[in-house]
Amino acid sequence: MSIQRFGTTKRYSDSVVHSGTVYLVEVPATETGDIATQTQSLLAGVERLLAQAGSDKSRLLMVTVYLADLADYDGMNAIWDAWLPPDCAPTRACVQARLARPGWRVEMAVVAATSIVS
Repeated sequence: MSIQRFGTTKRYSDSVVHSGTVYLVEVPATETGDIATQTQSLLAGVERLLAQAGSDKSRLLMVTVYLADLADYDGMNAIWDAWLPPDCAPTRACVQARLARPGWRVEMAVVAATSIVS
């Protein structure tokens, strides 16, 4: 089976599709803003990347949430809960991590089903 990559650079791809599954990692578009602003920005990017790969947020399988500070857990979840369609919750883990950019408060690794079979 082939592998389809989107937004590929020398270092990474924005998303990768293989065997009906899309894999992606997303970060906020900016290093400024509170956890709500950054989570909304990040989830908008997730939606765009999912659509590009023939998927959407109702097809999420697994999400790992990385928070720079666990004090942001409730704020991130308020945005997440409003964004996620009813009865479509994926398996999910949330961990504290030092993120690559000092201003980032959240990062997500996402796995979803897609209609693209490569």
